[in-house]
Amino acid sequence: MNRLRTGKRQRQAQKLHIVLLAVTTAVLIWSAIKPHDWFTWILEVFPALIGGAILIVTYRRFQLTGLVYSLIALHMVILMIGGHYTYAEMPLFNWLRDTLHLERNYYDRLGHFIQGFVPAMIVREMLLRTSPLRPGKWLVTIVISICMAISAAYELIEFAVAGITGTAAEAFLGTQGDVWDTQWDMTFALLGAVAALLLFSRYHNAELRRLEHSRTFSK
Repeated sequence: MNRLRTGKRQRQAQKLHIVLLAVTTAVLIWSAIKPHDWFTWILEVFPALIGGAILIVTYRRFQLTGLVYSLIALHMVILMIGGHYTYAEMPLFNWLRDTLHLERNYYDRLGHFIQGFVPAMIVREMLLRTSPLRPGKWLVTIVISICMAISAAYELIEFAVAGITGTAAEAFLGTQGDVWDTQWDMTFALLGAVAALLLFSRYHNAELRRLEHSRTFSK
């Protein structure tokens, strides 16, 4: 009976993976059709392409939980949409800006929130599966610290690209005239990481147990 349940879960997981791959591939193709400008598209979508390639190469050796794969797919879609329109000109958030009389297009804030949210779950899974760490205060501290390091590294990359290319990187930076944009970006990444751990840690633990159970019975 356990083997039947395990087989069913594995088939369901494979279906989910195929759906996620199909969705992200479709969005990638769409985003590449007449983007705002190719330079910005490459800069924004490149992390998704690299991440997708790593997931495909490591798929047979180290499969992640369905939760983490789904969050990664969501992050990729947000990057691809940002690459197509640029973060400062995403139409839905332009509409929100105009309707709610906001100061700016806040799509980049969503992007940086997700930049903390999704890596938090990826890092949490990697640490729980490849290190002696277990759920608790130290795991939370280390996950948040790594997420903040990732956010800071991304801001340094933006700084380097701006220094090398000048005004050509303006759409990539998406500061929209805000002198505190870098600080806000890192703040939203922190909020995203904390929110992910608060919302999904318990469910993530259950998914990790199911994954380990499936791997044990498949051996």
